Amino acid sequence: MSDHALPSRDAIVATAQESIARGSKSFAAASKLFDRRTRERAWLLYAWCRACDDIADGQDHGHGMTLIHDAPERLTRITALTEAALAGQVVGDPAFDALRIVAEETRMPPAFARDLIAGFALDARGWRPRSEADLYKYCYHVAGVVGCIMAVAMGVDPDDQDTLDRACDLGMAFQLANIARDIEEDDRVGRAYVPEDWFVEMDIPPGQHMKPPFRPRLAVLARRLADRAAEFEASARVGTPKLPFRSAWAVLSAAGIYGAIGRAVAARGEHAWDHRVTTSRWEKLKFITRAAIEARGRARLYPPSPRDIAWTRPRH
Repeated sequence: MSDHALPSRDAIVATAQESIARGSKSFAAASKLFDRRTRERAWLLYAWCRACDDIADGQDHGHGMTLIHDAPERLTRITALTEAALAGQVVGDPAFDALRIVAEETRMPPAFARDLIAGFALDARGWRPRSEADLYKYCYHVAGVVGCIMAVAMGVDPDDQDTLDRACDLGMAFQLANIARDIEEDDRVGRAYVPEDWFVEMDIPPGQHMKPPFRPRLAVLARRLADRAAEFEASARVGTPKLPFRSAWAVLSAAGIYGAIGRAVAARGEHAWDHRVTTSRWEKLKFITRAAIEARGRARLYPPSPRDIAWTRPRH
């Protein structure tokens, strides 16, 4: 391919913007609050994460998850394309060239990208969490590490482990809320991310958690997931004073929007999966407005404090 035929950064950014608009209205709304360069990097990273997820699960921008019968081959493809991007090669796929651009523009540790792929590897081999520690391991690999990657894109020093911990906590909060919301959808494709130990504790027989007789007990576990998500969210907020105003505004907006999802699942009890929990446009605007006030007062609202969550992310 000749140099003049290479896709421009602007073209790849435009494709990434289309991806986030189709795949996540919540993240698309929050991303508009970033300054231009950070906003573009957020879109680029989203496009790469979304593409990996879609390849792994046979989806189209997060919709229409299907049973996959060639998971190892899909994982091999994701790994090869990602490694090419990390090596600075022009991949020819806009989503993976998006990762190449961010990696070139920041000091993003390559281990972060590889940690995300390790999460897809867990799904590829049908892995299920047996304990709460296993649950956190999974959440880190599919979402917590994305928080770390986004923090670097916002300008956080990759050596600032404390701030990266808080960024990771936000990703953990998002994923825990997602797991609570998507229990029924995951069950339809043979997946379960609620720890097996929790099912045993509630005397729910294997594979029967969506059956009507067990819905009240499942609701207890969904509320537990929402409570864990709230703990990680609260921890993440303490890191926002380290961010520029607009980045803090975006992060706090996303925290509010996703926090509402977890709270709604908990509030609906056994009816949480009758209809998919979402936040309306007006609710998003409310959280964005509230987050602007929080971001202005973030140093006062979220003063430095020890991180009091026992779980810690892997160090590289």
